[in-house]
Amino acid sequence: MRIYKILPRWEWDAALAARRFDGSAVDRADGFIHFSTAEQAQETARRHFTGQEDLLVLAVEAADLGHALQWERSRRGALFPHLYAHLDTALVREVSEAPLDADGAPQIPDRA
Repeated sequence: MRIYKILPRWEWDAALAARRFDGSAVDRADGFIHFSTAEQAQETARRHFTGQEDLLVLAVEAADLGHALQWERSRRGALFPHLYAHLDTALVREVSEAPLDADGAPQIPDRA
């Protein structure tokens, strides 16, 4: 199963240089990296990233993350994937752009 991380391009560029992503500011504050399933990604984008330009969507195989990935209840009691470790950039399977729609909400690619 693929899971998705939405982030600004500059954060991904920094992660590539370091070969690891330690999370966005909100991830570091919460103690884990927030991911979404395919079904959750568009709502996550709308709620947390509206108006932000130059966003990317990372696709990662959940099984590649091992025991550091925990499924925890969040929005409306749904289970969300949370990574309690850094993300090795080599584990990212796809990187896609998330352009803004007319209302300023990032549009997640169909495969997400």
